[in-house]
Amino acid sequence: MLAHCFNRPLPPGLEGLDDLALDLRWTWSHFSDRLWEALDPDAWERTGNPYFILQSVSQARLEAAAKDVGFREELRRWLGQRQRYLQDPGWFGREHGARGLKGVAYFSMEFGLGEALPIYSGGLGILAGDYLKTASDLGVPVVGIGLLYQQGYFRQMLAPDGRQLEAFPYNDPMSLPVMPVQDHQGGWLRIRLELPGRPILLRVWQARVGKVALYLLDSNDPLNSPADRGATAHLYPTGEQLRLTQAIILGIGGWRVVEALGLDPEICHLNEGHAACAVLARAFGFMRRTGQPFPVALRATRAGNVFTTHTPVEAAFDRFAPDLIGPYLTALVGLTGVSIHELLALGRKDPDNQDEPFTMAFLAMRGSGVVNGVSALHGAVSRRIFQPLYPHWPQDEVPIGHVTNGVHMSSWDSPEADALWTQACGKGRWRGKLDDVCSSIERVGDGDLWTLRAFQRQALIRYARSRLVRQMQERGAAPDLIEQAKHVLDPHTITLGFARRFAEYKRPTLLLHDPDRLARILCHPERPVQLIVAGKAHPHDEDGKRLVHAMTRFAARPDVSDRIVFLEDYDMTLAQFLVAGIDVWLNTPRRPWEACGTSGMKVLVNGGLNLSELDGWWAEAYTPDVGWALGDGREHHEPDYDAVEATRLYEILEQQVIPEFYDRDRAGAPHAWLKRIRASMARLTPRFSGNRMVREYVDTIYAPASEALRRRRAHEGKLAAELEAWHARVRKNWRELRFGDLRISRVGEHWHFEVPVYFGDLDPDQVRVELYADPQNNGERPTRIVMHRQDTIPGAVQGSVFWADCPSARPAHHYTPRILPFHPEASVPIEESLILWQQ
Repeated sequence: MLAHCFNRPLPPGLEGLDDLALDLRWTWSHFSDRLWEALDPDAWERTGNPYFILQSVSQARLEAAAKDVGFREELRRWLGQRQRYLQDPGWFGREHGARGLKGVAYFSMEFGLGEALPIYSGGLGILAGDYLKTASDLGVPVVGIGLLYQQGYFRQMLAPDGRQLEAFPYNDPMSLPVMPVQDHQGGWLRIRLELPGRPILLRVWQARVGKVALYLLDSNDPLNSPADRGATAHLYPTGEQLRLTQAIILGIGGWRVVEALGLDPEICHLNEGHAACAVLARAFGFMRRTGQPFPVALRATRAGNVFTTHTPVEAAFDRFAPDLIGPYLTALVGLTGVSIHELLALGRKDPDNQDEPFTMAFLAMRGSGVVNGVSALHGAVSRRIFQPLYPHWPQDEVPIGHVTNGVHMSSWDSPEADALWTQACGKGRWRGKLDDVCSSIERVGDGDLWTLRAFQRQALIRYARSRLVRQMQERGAAPDLIEQAKHVLDPHTITLGFARRFAEYKRPTLLLHDPDRLARILCHPERPVQLIVAGKAHPHDEDGKRLVHAMTRFAARPDVSDRIVFLEDYDMTLAQFLVAGIDVWLNTPRRPWEACGTSGMKVLVNGGLNLSELDGWWAEAYTPDVGWALGDGREHHEPDYDAVEATRLYEILEQQVIPEFYDRDRAGAPHAWLKRIRASMARLTPRFSGNRMVREYVDTIYAPASEALRRRRAHEGKLAAELEAWHARVRKNWRELRFGDLRISRVGEHWHFEVPVYFGDLDPDQVRVELYADPQNNGERPTRIVMHRQDTIPGAVQGSVFWADCPSARPAHHYTPRILPFHPEASVPIEESLILWQQ
């Protein structure tokens, strides 16, 4: 149940207005914008928060709206539209219905849904928000689990000299579009966790995201100690103990919210390793219900756990010293009988090294049935990072796949782009299978595309000017400088955009490698260029702050000050204008450090183009007719390679991008440019949409994982207990396995392999013997051929000869016999990493 924060009665005729204000669907479906703007235009422009408007607007204004026939009719129409949306079963209901998947709990440390709920910092949170919105549109039964931060991430300001300053405004929960969740007795639902030496109480809030519920935990309860009340104050605090407390609140507390609400999601999806403790909480719950020991409970539940890693380097993983995390785990296990050493081993590369720190990502890996990266390249990078957990396994077989991220297109298209797509593809285009989207948008004419781009560029420039003026006024700039800010940029000039977190690996100042050359590009008399930049550095990232300052200093140069602007406090509102109006989106990370990079996906729906390093999503999206690529698709560690790529970036702009934009026919249309836009919109927008991403999760990961979970949980975990016994037998007797001498002969067009295998006390049916060969080319899968058991070896205990034939097109020495653990219900190697190679 939910307790309304809005206690003032609405006048007759405005029934349902509060429900509309609390449904965050208004962050992407702008059907009700006119209602909120009519109630309080100034508050709507400043906050974009309907719930705040409903709380703060005068009673007299509400009474007047209730007497306004047009307002009431508009409200009635949009309430009906919302009801039809909520009742529509969506793609999931039509395709899956009552079969299979029953529910997903999606855990994330941050959710970027809109500025009215500022509980995000960047790409991870925006991805989580887009995931929830897409799940709502498709009707996927998802609940989100996160934290409600009192101050969240910082807001960026620029000092008069261009240096970054930080502010941490308070988020008053009563003005946010969230509601307290009631328990079964009608009180505020609170979750109690045991921390070292004391309990902590966590209040539970709900945000509605269309058809999806997002539950948020908050430690700011008066019954907690002052320190614990601040545990959820900031997103990504710097203190190790505070970060650990947040991870436990999210993982353990979050799963207990799921249990307290009586939910039984089959899938527990961890969006990064921050929430890894949820796998422990889920296993503890299964122990309580069935009486099974912890290893069996983890074996039963992990089949339904999905871990999405976003990290491109191991150094970025959250890790905690044993003497710090040990007391927390001790407090959590209580009387369960689970040993702390057993839990700590789950978070270490070497389970037996008691001095090794505890890594959340390793716990997530060992507690999940499926693990994926967020792009094809990132999947390969992740396999390299996690390979130490699978010693002796080829890197290609480390059990990490990928689901390339996508973005919620309805959140990022401009009103004009939405109208064009609606005319071409219909209103429900992002709620189905996308079968006809490509062909429909390909039929849009050059005139319509060029009009769209011109309108969006002009809208961006108007917004950039107003935002620049406001930020200059707030820092006390001189009146003449403020007047100049009202006239920067030109709506007819090609507009480049660079907006992201300012971190060294993202190389945000690569464009500044030769500042005079950049100035010449911007100020070309016949083919001028303009650049809009935005981005924050973490408050404790001094290198990132220096990069921000370098960019703001360049933007202040008198010769380019009307061609480049740096807009402070990069947020979702600014991002929506940028991705709509930017002509070419720049992205310059150092490969392979960009796990995905979804910002460039957001320009696709608006007809923007990408010029990006061949990293993340662009490494799989790029073809010469949809955009431009920087780099050669390889990793470079040479100290001077940034200079090489900076020079190449200038050349691409000077020789390809800018000339194509200004190559016009007599009517002023750049046909080659528009052809590129059409190809990008038609081919890439559906492929990198949240629609495709969420359907891929459902069909290829959630559905099979839920089936495996049901089999393991049945009969109070009978199969899970059998699997745990199988693992114990295999590990106990693995050392007794050995190969005999390999014999190879040629038979026609095939190699014939024979090799003796001696099993000792291990049952031969519990292993599989294979021939293995590495992939010959990039992108290929390794060759795996199951070997057949034939004769037993006379005089041997549990010995047999195994044979296999394979084509002789490859040399025989490419193939190596190996032995793997085998059980028809076990997932190898993610659950059992043993392997034996014939030497």
